[in-house]
Amino acid sequence: MKITLPPESPMLSKDFTFGVATASFQIEGAADTRLPCIWDTFCAQAGNIRDGSDGKQACEHVKLWQEDVELIESLSVDAYRFSISWPRVIKQDGSLNQDGVDFYIHLLDRLNAKGIKPYVTLYHWDLPQHIEDEGGWLNRKTAFLFQDYVEKIVIALGDRVYSYATFNEPFCSAFLGYEIGIHAPGKTKVAFGRQAAHHILLAHGLGMQVLQQLSPNTENGIVLNFTPCYPHTQTPKDITAARKADEYMNQWYIKPLFDKCYPEIINDLAQADRPIVEPGDFDIIAQKIDFLGINFYTRAVYEANPDTLYAQIDMLNAPKTDIGWEIYPQAFTDLLVSLHNAYNLPPIFITENGAAMADKIIDGKVMDTDRIDYYQSHLNAVNNAITQGVNVKGYFAWSLMDNFEWAEGYLKRFGIVYVDYQTQQRTIKASGLAYRDLIGSR
Repeated sequence: MKITLPPESPMLSKDFTFGVATASFQIEGAADTRLPCIWDTFCAQAGNIRDGSDGKQACEHVKLWQEDVELIESLSVDAYRFSISWPRVIKQDGSLNQDGVDFYIHLLDRLNAKGIKPYVTLYHWDLPQHIEDEGGWLNRKTAFLFQDYVEKIVIALGDRVYSYATFNEPFCSAFLGYEIGIHAPGKTKVAFGRQAAHHILLAHGLGMQVLQQLSPNTENGIVLNFTPCYPHTQTPKDITAARKADEYMNQWYIKPLFDKCYPEIINDLAQADRPIVEPGDFDIIAQKIDFLGINFYTRAVYEANPDTLYAQIDMLNAPKTDIGWEIYPQAFTDLLVSLHNAYNLPPIFITENGAAMADKIIDGKVMDTDRIDYYQSHLNAVNNAITQGVNVKGYFAWSLMDNFEWAEGYLKRFGIVYVDYQTQQRTIKASGLAYRDLIGSR
């Protein structure tokens, strides 16, 4: 089984970056060598995680990082995207935790020695619990604590990093964490979700100011996730419902970056649910970025609903991944083209794309042909967007390896490398070998 692109595809140029991606809480383990974070607290509350698990061990990457770097190298990738654990590198008094910093310095030095470009995400959801205790992302002060963290870590890491992203998926932190409560910290209020989103975007802008000043030679940006919204029928009501859902779920996080305002749907919100925006906030948020990271997995279909403006429809007969997400690669092309037309974008990197599949290891092999099909169709969907003028510079497969899949625990496997959690043995899946071969064919 192979993954192929058209022979003339710009993605087959050596200038196009191929990588793999992970996140700190999902793989690191070694919870006893860092401060507690909001996900530790969330995991400890019964019923939050489907299999009752936590991130204390995960893939034990802190212990096994050297062999993990060898694994990354064996996949022939150009780059590795990973996140820094804020509670691992900053003590409660705000000073650096040198042991935590040294872990990342060793990792970066090894990646650089092997010619693998480090793409560092500064925040992938693991807020220190002591900051949440003071209000977390509902507290405007947290944005300035983030700015301070960025300043300290950028100075500490020096010239070892190729690219920085301030945040991964503000939507998930704000909407899933503070508005509907299925992610940490598990709060449930519309006003909370909107205010958390605003403070995260403000923190992004403040972080970008630090990066522009202290790390001008790295590629600096942000990573947003998008779930394109489609109308269930072509009736005006359903079309309007899909547009409003798109503004609420997707455009809310990108429009402030480029247009210095929230989308129209803010006017549909009760006054009490709208975020408090202070004068000058949008100027801070809309800092110039060197790249936009885009994460894509699936689409959503909506119909009109008199009570809630829009309601999502389950596409019952559609092909789905093991996590229940519809496989609809055309949405990937549509998304990239629509964003390209709507905003004056910097170069784009696909910072996450992949699929959870019901993998089985048999005779030491994982023949995940379903995942290979997913990558085949989605990589070609990216290529189709490029042929329509979208400036995509790189693609990162999610994920390097199976890991702690947030509220799903260890039940869902997104990796192109299989992890046996009892033995911590890594086995490259058929999809990982196919991805390696595609990269090697350039």
